[in-house]
Amino acid sequence: MSSFTVENGINAWLPPGRLFTLGLQHVLVMYAGAVAVPLIIAGVAHLSTAQTGYLISADMFCCGIGSLLQSVGLGPFGIRMPVIMAVAFTAVGPMIMMIGDPALGLPGIYGATIAAGFIAIGLAPFASKLLRFFPPLVQGIVVTAIGLNLIPVGINWAAGGVGNPHYGAPKFLIVSLSVLLFIMVLAKYGKGFIGNIAVLLGLIFGFIEAVLLGQVSLHGIDKVSWFGVITPFHFGMPTFHPVAIATMVVVMMVMFIESSGMFMALGTIVDHPVDDKDIRRGLLVDGLATVIGGTFNSFPHTSFAQNVGLVEITKVRSRWVCATAGLILLSLGLIPKISFIIASIPQFVLGGAGIVMFGMVMAAGIRILHTIDFKKQQHNSYIVAISLGISMIPVVADKFFQAVPLGLHPFVQSGIFLAALSAVLSNLWFNGAPRDAKNVHGIPNPHATASARAPAVSTLP
Repeated sequence: MSSFTVENGINAWLPPGRLFTLGLQHVLVMYAGAVAVPLIIAGVAHLSTAQTGYLISADMFCCGIGSLLQSVGLGPFGIRMPVIMAVAFTAVGPMIMMIGDPALGLPGIYGATIAAGFIAIGLAPFASKLLRFFPPLVQGIVVTAIGLNLIPVGINWAAGGVGNPHYGAPKFLIVSLSVLLFIMVLAKYGKGFIGNIAVLLGLIFGFIEAVLLGQVSLHGIDKVSWFGVITPFHFGMPTFHPVAIATMVVVMMVMFIESSGMFMALGTIVDHPVDDKDIRRGLLVDGLATVIGGTFNSFPHTSFAQNVGLVEITKVRSRWVCATAGLILLSLGLIPKISFIIASIPQFVLGGAGIVMFGMVMAAGIRILHTIDFKKQQHNSYIVAISLGISMIPVVADKFFQAVPLGLHPFVQSGIFLAALSAVLSNLWFNGAPRDAKNVHGIPNPHATASARAPAVSTLP
């Protein structure tokens, strides 16, 4: 019997079969988001089908290394919690601009990525010291904003994916809804292990539906090899341009803010409060994984918030599940044919599961905010209202900041960054400078009450 409790949660060891199945579920949850960035960049760079396939395999390979570093740890690197690494969407805009510059192209992107990764490693110890400016009030706002900003991704998946000529087709919506309902049924009636893999079973259910509807294409799989090696600098030696490097450093700083919020959210979910040392170790991997990404033909990597929702749903807190997912991702990078098959899962199948998972991230933020004293400290309501409102600007008005200089776009186009910035500044204005992150101005710490809550225990046979 294996029970996931507060005491043994993140270090719990499961039988190999359970580890593989739960790890595969994490991979399927993040796969579409992870391959989206290389697909976008490949399209802008006009790469061939073979080159695009290599870019995706390189992406999976680097995601696997990053996930292993983060969940298992290596010396000062790794938060040692259930964390999955993947390519950062924050970097897409700047990279598209670099692709359009003849002096840069892919070598310029890789040079900027490597250099920014090394700079981020140097800055991580200082960035982690900012944790005291993230008391539970700010944490709750940032985590809620992460969920709010991810939900549109799930909604667009449910409709077929942005750019799909049949976006919003009834068959897409019906399949997405059926996946959502299937997960809900399993969540209510599934016991033990079945309940834990509800999302995975929902994706399999949706995939079968998509096959029956003729929406899954494996055309060209016979031309894909079973084994392939990822070599450094496949697309040429990196070039280093100061402006490109500075732009990518800005991207890394935005990623640091987003990752810090995600780490704090995860700490609350698994009842393992994070401190500035944990944040530092996690951010160090963001930097190191970015260096590895630039070296092995991928892009800046960050800790993926999508998988936090899966941890919340399953209550499986073991970091070894994400370590297993890292091994699976490595395998996908080395076995292109398997990667091709998984890539064939339509986005509308992922949509139903995405809405659940991203919504669970938002729910985790709301739970943190539930611990905040709004009655005696009425200004806290203003902080929440203003910060969440500002965080929605990029979601509901994507051209709101179109007149802002391009160099600032990584900041102003990130609703999570805007929420964090607004929450920190408004908290300073209304509540003053914090002394530490444990109990600022009488604001209850959700971690202090975590042991009082009945832990969600999942018992596996």
